[in-house]
Amino acid sequence: MLRSGHVDSFARDNLPPQEQWPEFKFTLPELQYPERLNCAVELLDKWVDEGKGDRTCLISPTETLTYAELQARVNRIANVLTRRLGMVPGGRVLLRSANTPMMVAAYFAVLKAGGVVVATMPLLRAKELAYPIQKAKIDLALCDVRLAEEMEKAKTQAPELQRIVYWGGGDDTLEAMMADEPDTFEACDTASDDVCLIGFTSGTTGVPKGTMHFHRDMMAICDAYAMNVLRPIESDRFIGSPPLAFTFGLGGLVLFPMRVGASTVLLEAAPPDKLLAAIREFKATVSFTAPTAYRAMVDMLQPGDVDSLRKCVSAGEALPKATWDAWHEATGMTLLDGIGATELLHIFIGSPEEEVRPGATGKPVPGYEAKVIGDDGNTLPAGQIGRLAVRGPTGCRYIADERQTDYVVDGWNVTGDTYLMDEDGYFWYQARSDDMIVSSGYNIAGPEVEGALLTHPAVAFCGVVGSPDRERGQIVKAYIQLKDGYTGSPELAVELQTHVKNEVAPYKYPRAIAFVDALPRTETGKLKRVTLREIARAEAAESVSQSKAG
Repeated sequence: MLRSGHVDSFARDNLPPQEQWPEFKFTLPELQYPERLNCAVELLDKWVDEGKGDRTCLISPTETLTYAELQARVNRIANVLTRRLGMVPGGRVLLRSANTPMMVAAYFAVLKAGGVVVATMPLLRAKELAYPIQKAKIDLALCDVRLAEEMEKAKTQAPELQRIVYWGGGDDTLEAMMADEPDTFEACDTASDDVCLIGFTSGTTGVPKGTMHFHRDMMAICDAYAMNVLRPIESDRFIGSPPLAFTFGLGGLVLFPMRVGASTVLLEAAPPDKLLAAIREFKATVSFTAPTAYRAMVDMLQPGDVDSLRKCVSAGEALPKATWDAWHEATGMTLLDGIGATELLHIFIGSPEEEVRPGATGKPVPGYEAKVIGDDGNTLPAGQIGRLAVRGPTGCRYIADERQTDYVVDGWNVTGDTYLMDEDGYFWYQARSDDMIVSSGYNIAGPEVEGALLTHPAVAFCGVVGSPDRERGQIVKAYIQLKDGYTGSPELAVELQTHVKNEVAPYKYPRAIAFVDALPRTETGKLKRVTLREIARAEAAESVSQSKAG
């Protein structure tokens, strides 16, 4: 590894042993990065230095910032971080906000000052925030004041967090501190392999895993996927729904447009109706959202709504061919499907328009290799179903986590997805290999929902799985065995749903609840989730059949 620019060595000290890393490939000329690299300089400062600082960078319903204006804001925040709040290079900073220009500015300020960003979704509850704070030893948070309630609760649960600075109102705000700081800041001399981001994602066990990414990784996803598959241009205006705390949103709404000097529209909430209206209002040209949103927007389309669009990217969950067909028929546009993972930062399989094969995810992104392997780890021939394995310029490095050796096998990232590769090298998604529920693009770990349900006094045992759903792909379905003295009822189901919403992020709550006398278990007493999934699929199919018959 290179000489680190970090003073606080926690991130580098908690990388997995190098023999457990995937094999990294830098096969393209554009992936050859210098030893000293700060991605904030490459993505932001470069445009100002080249005389393009007056180009529009960030657009929101409340403000618009040019590249120069964003740079000035970033520099002021970086000065606050280093001169007032004691952040040193390598220090972790938790960020908490919806998709706003201030969130982007805070993100880049941490990067430029050599810190490590830990971004969190606005919907998370206190105990979901406390875990990354404790795992990454975070002592400082920058947060939108509108999200203060859960942030303050998290502080009481995670003593590592020493200080929270809010923007948007209140006493001693970030804006007040920024007002006294200069708008110039010399970027930290970071190594290209210094950690700059720890992205936490829920695993199949429900315990989040922190994925560690370098400054070069932020550039690599731009130079591999964006430049070779998406192919944005300087005049593009990006828009989308994924939160910036998702690496899908970070790449698609911030890094990719800024790599080419384009602009992006930031929406705090972007359900299909609002996203569609914003596409029309802001004349967006590149859209990033989940398949469920495209499916919903088809039914809402009015003449002229998407005339400005020229690129549409779908990821976050499998894209059904029916959705691809419906969007293409309604708009004439080719949906660009893609699969990515927080472990690899962004999309690693996906084809440009001229190579799209509807129903297939696509081919490996230039710079990446992919194959399908059997249970023994050996490569399977075309046409056989197995586990997806990938390698390229980005890859999995969990922060101090024994699950590293589950994800990285023989130098390959084994993603937990089941795929088939055809004779032409196209990859076709089959299913998740694990118990992760993917609903409207959100990854939800069944055991985490089970844990929330089990804190209710009526619940004796429960099992949570994904149930097929036409609109959302899957919904969370809970099978619940009640304690003696309780009787299942619609009222109790609503009470349990509300309970889960108060325990974890609301989007994780079970949209369907079935009360059962007993749960299927193995001889050793383990819950048989595979049986529950089969039951859920059968019940969903029966429900569809009944609705058609009716």
